[in-house]
Amino acid sequence: MSHRLQLEHILEASRIVDPAFLHSPQFGSEPLGERLGCELLVKVETLNPIRSFKGRGADYFVQKALERGQVRPMVCASAGNFGQAMAYACRKRGLPLVVYASVNANPLKVARMRALGAEVRLFGEDFDAAKLEAKRYADEAGAWMVEDGKEPEISEGAGSIAVELLTYPRPLGAVVVPLGNGALLGGVARWIKAQDRGVQIIAAVAKGAPAMEQSWRSGSRVVHERIQTIADGIGVRVPIPEALEDLRGLVDEMLLVEDAAMLEGIKLAHRHLGLVLEPSGAAGLAAIHQYPVLFAHKRVATILCGGNLTEEQMKAWL
Repeated sequence: MSHRLQLEHILEASRIVDPAFLHSPQFGSEPLGERLGCELLVKVETLNPIRSFKGRGADYFVQKALERGQVRPMVCASAGNFGQAMAYACRKRGLPLVVYASVNANPLKVARMRALGAEVRLFGEDFDAAKLEAKRYADEAGAWMVEDGKEPEISEGAGSIAVELLTYPRPLGAVVVPLGNGALLGGVARWIKAQDRGVQIIAAVAKGAPAMEQSWRSGSRVVHERIQTIADGIGVRVPIPEALEDLRGLVDEMLLVEDAAMLEGIKLAHRHLGLVLEPSGAAGLAAIHQYPVLFAHKRVATILCGGNLTEEQMKAWL
């Protein structure tokens, strides 16, 4: 079956993405694995200039666009991490960027997007409302509306994580991936299933933002009017059709994760790994914690994909 995401592009991304984002630490954590009842491998995607995995896809996307000569003003919408990634990639190449974010967006993420050179405009009560306004503005201004999850190079860049994961010397039983708009899951699943169909690909979805999970199960797009979750990074209520199609035939299961489990995941990562994670970054740990029977005694990898917390969130959650 043909696939929108190309394996050769994922492999290329694993070689040419900005080195600040490549070769992130991955290691087995015995104490945390014992606590969760499995053999645990963690892939730490927070030790980079923007504290999230998003830099891989954004850098690969902007680099390939310039190679094709596609130079025009770019606009995107973001809960904060993708906007930081695009701002980092655009500033590196001297390109302007406008980012739309919700009026309720994480203030630390908003400040970092601006510090990285993006013009940030706040609109709407959530990410999808901000994205709708970004599309309206892009149409009006003749700008390129860059959608995380829709542009294939963004997912292919994220897939470079899987290239590194599979260098682990022992075979994996399952890989648990936080699911927001699907760029991370799509890229990772595409690479891993092409190399080893036996590895289970499991998505961790915020229970308060279940549109992607419901769309995947039903086979048709499900849109919600509102979401209710602390995990802003995976709080999607309007799925992207292309991203859903990228997951078809590659994902084995999707698990709905409680906010309380994500808070426990944050605490476990801090206690056992010495890491600060945001709720979406801890969603994989949360899924393993909430559904222990599914992972008992298996060798399980998860991607710790974001670590942008405000000082107030750190005080409340850690």
